Amino acid sequence: MHMYDILAKKREGLALSREEIEFFIRGFTAGEIPDYQASALLMAICIQGMDERETADLTLSMAHSGEMADLSQIPGIKGDKHSTGGVGDKTTLIVGPLAAACGVVVAKMSGRGLGYTGGTIDKLESIPGFSTQQSPQRFAQIAEEVGVCIVGQSGELAPADKKLYALRDVTATVESIPLIASSIMSKKLAGGSDCILLDVKTGSGAFMKTLEESVQLAQAMVSIGARAGRKTAALITDMDHPLGRAVGNALEVEEACQVLCGEGPGDLRALSVELAAWMAWMAGKAPSLEEARALAEEKLRDGSALERFCRMVQAQGGDPSVAEHPERLPKAAVSLAVLAPKDGWLCRVDTREVGRASVVLGAGRETRESALDYGAGIRFAKVLGDPVRQGEPLGWVYASTEGRAQEGARLLAGALEIGERPPEKRPLFYAAITEKGTQRL
Repeated sequence: MHMYDILAKKREGLALSREEIEFFIRGFTAGEIPDYQASALLMAICIQGMDERETADLTLSMAHSGEMADLSQIPGIKGDKHSTGGVGDKTTLIVGPLAAACGVVVAKMSGRGLGYTGGTIDKLESIPGFSTQQSPQRFAQIAEEVGVCIVGQSGELAPADKKLYALRDVTATVESIPLIASSIMSKKLAGGSDCILLDVKTGSGAFMKTLEESVQLAQAMVSIGARAGRKTAALITDMDHPLGRAVGNALEVEEACQVLCGEGPGDLRALSVELAAWMAWMAGKAPSLEEARALAEEKLRDGSALERFCRMVQAQGGDPSVAEHPERLPKAAVSLAVLAPKDGWLCRVDTREVGRASVVLGAGRETRESALDYGAGIRFAKVLGDPVRQGEPLGWVYASTEGRAQEGARLLAGALEIGERPPEKRPLFYAAITEKGTQRL
């Protein structure tokens, strides 16, 4: 088998065999296939696409390029939730404990943020003492005893994906649904969970900007999960404005704790309950989605989810008192208010620009080596559709220096548009995708 022949075949739009895909992934991961040939294949895939079988074969080859987590030693049905990324998306901090309270075992490997999309691991590490690095034995023990444990991804988890993504990032081959789907699902399959729920974002702050693109990506990932023998579903949810009212690591932990304590923003609470309900239903903890929603609501209301969160934090070395004492979380030295320039309604939020502002403030990374300021970020006083009066705060920025705060405030002000009338209300949920098909919500 020769790489030249594989390149020529895909260039002509023909489907690659499983053996050809495995040959490529094995050789590229081992360093036997040079970057220029790998880049040529990635470009051919971007242009010619891949069918469902090819995409599934690519995903499985990538998943098996390194370690495959074995969660079989942990009793119960293991569930995982993955978001395609967004601004202010702290749902894992709520959904993990809430799903655990519903009876799902959440033994989850999460990633760090890069750019304007925050990472769950970064948020958790803003809790004093919290360790996202646990031995496999301790990881399994916490998951079994508490019902939820969230750790950083192993360096050996789907190494082919890490190498391929580095190439895609510099060869304009990121925006390909087969390549995006295989990248996400290879790590999810290697993570070892029985059920996989995908939260696919759509809107200005999402990777997929249109509903059509988001549905296509969700369908591709659900198909991959089904072919791999994993129960998989996806929800298409809104990311045309930040989720909740906080952006930034410690600020988002505080807001997640507010929801776990029965308060917090309505959109964040509604999304978290729905995601946890789907996980409970997929894991067989409720006979219907309606009953799963009722179960999730009950576990949030009676304090069971909060208790699971605190037990997880304590088991992983953190200070569980932050749930009710947010003043113990890291705080920024400087805060500035961003004021409304005129009367009207907050009619548009450029979510990507909000994310850029958070990076400038220190809450996100410009490179993988960038240091984070856990107390930095943004807190909104107004959200999309709210009436505003000239001179009142639209929100506040938090940073370690006056210069960072001023630049972040300038970017945030530019991301918020005041109009003469309220905007059309956008739904929080757009569609649900399962192995049986797509249902518009």
